[in-house]
Amino acid sequence: MTFSPPSAPIALGRPIPDSPHAVSVSLPRWQDVVGYEERDPAVLTQLTSGYPRFVLHPRVRELIAQLAVPQPALPFPSPRIAAEAAAYVRRVTGQPTDLLAAGPVTAVTTAPAGEAALRGFWQHTGMIVSSRQAEACLDRRPPAADGEEVRRSLRRQLAALYDCAETDVLLTPTGMAAQYAALRTVMAWRPHTGTVQLGFPYVDTLKLQQRLGCGAVLLHDLERLHTDLEARLRQGPVAACFSEIPGNPLLGCADLSRLMPRLRQARVPLVADDVVATPHNIDLSPHADLIATSLTKYLVGTGDAMGGALVCNPRSPLYAELAPLARAHHEELLWIEDARVIEAQVRTFGARMERHNANGRFIAEKLRQHPAVERVWYPLWESASAYEAVRRPGRGWGGLITFLPRDAARQAAPLFDRLPVAKGPSLGTVFTLACPFTLLAHYPELEWAEACGVSRHLIRLSVGIEDPVSLWAQLATALAPETA
Repeated sequence: MTFSPPSAPIALGRPIPDSPHAVSVSLPRWQDVVGYEERDPAVLTQLTSGYPRFVLHPRVRELIAQLAVPQPALPFPSPRIAAEAAAYVRRVTGQPTDLLAAGPVTAVTTAPAGEAALRGFWQHTGMIVSSRQAEACLDRRPPAADGEEVRRSLRRQLAALYDCAETDVLLTPTGMAAQYAALRTVMAWRPHTGTVQLGFPYVDTLKLQQRLGCGAVLLHDLERLHTDLEARLRQGPVAACFSEIPGNPLLGCADLSRLMPRLRQARVPLVADDVVATPHNIDLSPHADLIATSLTKYLVGTGDAMGGALVCNPRSPLYAELAPLARAHHEELLWIEDARVIEAQVRTFGARMERHNANGRFIAEKLRQHPAVERVWYPLWESASAYEAVRRPGRGWGGLITFLPRDAARQAAPLFDRLPVAKGPSLGTVFTLACPFTLLAHYPELEWAEACGVSRHLIRLSVGIEDPVSLWAQLATALAPETA
C-alpha cells in the first residue's frame, strides 16, 4: 500500500491534498486559523478551497455566477431539497425566496438579509452540490450511464461492513446529510418533539438538531449521562438521542450498555455516529437504531471526495417503523462521480484502517509519555469500558488523537506552528492532518466549549498511515525543539 503524503510545509490556502476536489485547505499557523475565523482578508484572499460545507468550492461559485442573478443564491442537488432550504430561510428570516432550475440542480435565491440562513442550511444539513457535480453542470455533462451500478456496488460494500441488507444503506451527499436524513426520519416518526445529544458533539450535529429540528438538549457530561438522561425523559417525550461513538474531539463514549435499556423502555431511537471509530473497529448493531456516517473521512482516505450514508439497523426493535420512514424521505443524491471515487476507495478501507489503528495507538502512547504534553485523549483511555463494549474483537481504537500541551496558553500556538505535518480541517486521511480543533469548530462559542470541558488550546491529530517511527521523530522535534 503506497501513497504520496503532502510535503510540508504547505502554503496557506493551498488545497489538501493537491487535488481540484480536495476537502481540506492548508491553515499552517495558529494565527491563520484565527484569521480564517475572524474573516481576515489577509487569510481569506489566500484560500483556493476549503471544507465544502463551509467554503464554497470554486466550481460551485462558477455555477452560481452562471445563474446571473443579482440576489444571493445557492444550488442544491434536487428540487425537494431546494424547497426545504427556501422554507427554512423564510421561517428563520421572513425573507422572500425563489427557486431557479439550473439543469440537474435547483438554486434558491433570496434577499441579502436571508443569505446567512441560506448558507446555514447548506452547512448544517450537508445537502450540498459537490465540486464534481458542479463541474459536470458547468461542462453540461450528463450523469454517467453506469451510475446506479456504481452506487449499488458501494451500498453492497457498506452493507457488508454493517451486516445489513443493501436496501438498508441510504447514500447521501455528505456525512451531515446522513445526520439530516436521520433527523427527518425521527421527526416524521415523532413530530413536534425535541431531541437529546448524548456527549459533547461535533458542532453541526447539535446545531442541526437545534435549528432544523424541534430543539435539542445537550447532555455533555459522560459521568452524569445516565442520571441526566433519566431526568430529561421524565420531562416528556424525546424524538431521538444522537451520540457520537466516540465523540469529537474528546473521544469519550456514552455507555450504551447502561443507557440503552432505558431508551428501549421509552421507545426512544438512538442515532449513532461512528465516523471516528468506523465500522471496522466498532459494532453498534446491538444498540443503534440508525447509524449516520461520513464516507468523506476514513472510508475515502484520500480527502478528495464527499459522501455519507444513513444505515437502518435491521436488529433494532424500531426497524419496522423507522426504516420505511427513512426510505420514504430518501433521494439518491450522492453524485455518481463522487460515488465512483468512494466505491473504489472502500475496497482498501479495511487494510488502511488497520494501519491507522496501529499508528494511532503508537503516536498516542508516545505523546502520553512526553514531558511537553499535559494530557492525551484517545479512545483506549477515554470511557474505555464503554468503547470496549462496542469494539469488535481484535480491532483497534482508530487514528484520531487530541492532546493539550503543558502551559497550553503559551505553548499551544508555537507548537502547532512547528508541527511538520499537513494542517487543516477534516480527518481520516491517509496522511497525518492536524488542527486546533476548538478554534476551527467553536470559535464564536469558545467560553461555552470550555464550560463543557473542551479547551480552546487543544490540538487534534488525525494520524495517517505513514511510517510511524519517522512520524514520531518529526513530532518529537516539534514538541521539544531545543533538544533537536
